[in-house]
Amino acid sequence: MKKPANTQHPIHDSLTHRWSPRAFSERMVEEEKILSILEAARWAPSSFNEQPWSFILSTKYNQTEHESLLNCLMEGNRHWAKYVPVLMISVAKMIFDRNNRPNRHAFHDVGLAVGNLVIQASHLGLHVHQMAGIHADKARETYKIPDTHEPVAVIAIGYYGEIDRLPEELRERELAERVRKSLKEFVFSGSWNKPFSLITEVSDYEK
Repeated sequence: MKKPANTQHPIHDSLTHRWSPRAFSERMVEEEKILSILEAARWAPSSFNEQPWSFILSTKYNQTEHESLLNCLMEGNRHWAKYVPVLMISVAKMIFDRNNRPNRHAFHDVGLAVGNLVIQASHLGLHVHQMAGIHADKARETYKIPDTHEPVAVIAIGYYGEIDRLPEELRERELAERVRKSLKEFVFSGSWNKPFSLITEVSDYEK
């Protein structure tokens, strides 16, 4: 199923067609595609080039490992994520290597790395769904994540699958129209909540 974004301005096709389904196929993701999306994450920018991201990855090639990671998810996500062939946990290193001080940009930089991964996955015909519903303490215990690091999210990667596997509530969300805030609601200039003038001018012109 395709749900292209209804954009107000032109963007790249990989962005237009990116969305986060819950209906995944059990078809395995090719190894070269897994490596490709990880390579995309590798080349993300970061503060002082610290690259504070790590990923704990499991595939259905190893069912035991897959179950271990699945058990770090909250129950509502496990219902559909059990079919996903590739699951991974993103982890942020919260201190700088360079001076051992707190890195307040770590989550931002992990997000940039995952953003690269998501767009590369879209380019390769894959879908990605990121989940905040993670038992962080369970993940820390299962994978012996050090105290200097924080589990961020679980990321599901695969091909689109059968929507009929989803419960009714999730099927409705799967079929719902994709919506976003307008640019003028979050791009400001001069002072808080004052829309950037170019956006205001374009909006007035469109009227």
